[in-house]
Amino acid sequence: MNTRFNPIYFCLLLITWLPYAGTTAGQNTAAANPAGNPLKFSHFSFKDSQGTGIDAFSFLLPEKWQFNGGINWILDNPAMPATVAFRVYNTQGKDEFETFGNRCFFWTTSLRLLTMFPPGTKYFGSTVKLPVDAQTALKKIILPKERENYPDFKIVSSTELPDLAKALGGGKAGTTGAKVRFTYVKNGIPMEEEIYAVVEKITFPVRSMNGTFFNTIWYVDYIFSFKGEKGKLESQTKIFQTITSSFKLNPKWFAKYSNLIEYMAQQKITQIRSVGEFSSMLSKVSDQIRGEQLEQFESRGKVYDKVSEKFSDNTLGIDRYYDPYEEKQVELPSGYNHAWCNNNGEYVVTDNPNYNPNVGSNLNWQELKKP
Repeated sequence: MNTRFNPIYFCLLLITWLPYAGTTAGQNTAAANPAGNPLKFSHFSFKDSQGTGIDAFSFLLPEKWQFNGGINWILDNPAMPATVAFRVYNTQGKDEFETFGNRCFFWTTSLRLLTMFPPGTKYFGSTVKLPVDAQTALKKIILPKERENYPDFKIVSSTELPDLAKALGGGKAGTTGAKVRFTYVKNGIPMEEEIYAVVEKITFPVRSMNGTFFNTIWYVDYIFSFKGEKGKLESQTKIFQTITSSFKLNPKWFAKYSNLIEYMAQQKITQIRSVGEFSSMLSKVSDQIRGEQLEQFESRGKVYDKVSEKFSDNTLGIDRYYDPYEEKQVELPSGYNHAWCNNNGEYVVTDNPNYNPNVGSNLNWQELKKP
């Protein structure tokens, strides 16, 4: 299975996107967290209760931030039976990281097929629409639905990101990437936001009695944004980086999802007719990752780990520490002289040399060391 179109896999790729964010790679962390104030993160796991019933992914959640959303299973799209959309937001501010569900489209050069399925209709769960590039997709498909209804909406800049398209699209011809920065007013507060996306296409020939025509399946995917009050967006860059770089996908969930797609393809199932049928199919597929899936899973992860390591330390402002409880490295915001962790998967960074989270706590906090 081609995991490039896995709706969850984009989260592993976010660590690759951030070095190219440009405007969101600011260094003004002090504005968000005054010197001396500890910055705390805790381990957060999302359980896919709607579908597999197991944990799907986890990441480090900043203190006083909340998670909303998750995985949505789609019964009428066998090529993309699940999408992910969630928000991680500051309950004491307007800062927010958001991911949006992938969009799946279909196009064909067959006039006969277009007569039967004109633009705007659904063809095996995908919307029939002429392919566009990533900039156009953001401006004409994503933003009109997600943001243009806010007062004073204005696009400030729009940029092609060919390096992102190459990194995330595997170098496939026709893959495009872009970001759009815009402003608007929400609940009377001027806001600033930057949104990203990649457009990927698969075109294949189909022979018929009337000759050969071409079908195209194309996706607007890896859609995510950073937002904050106007003029303050850059102040939370390190927090955004900590959220994304700590994201981990559960390989058992990945296996379940992959095996379900393969099962539906083998059984030639084009639509799931009911929740009961969906549950029955999920019970039949394994949550054990096979050899080729594991190789694909691990090799892809290593690629993005390397890209992240190459850029993030200098550009994005993160430091690596060794967590003695997890027995692995963890990435936390840079610019702080002290970092602590406990056996509940919580982390604190601070500049205050006198701060000790063990004081007044019944948890065992240990100060972290850089490897």
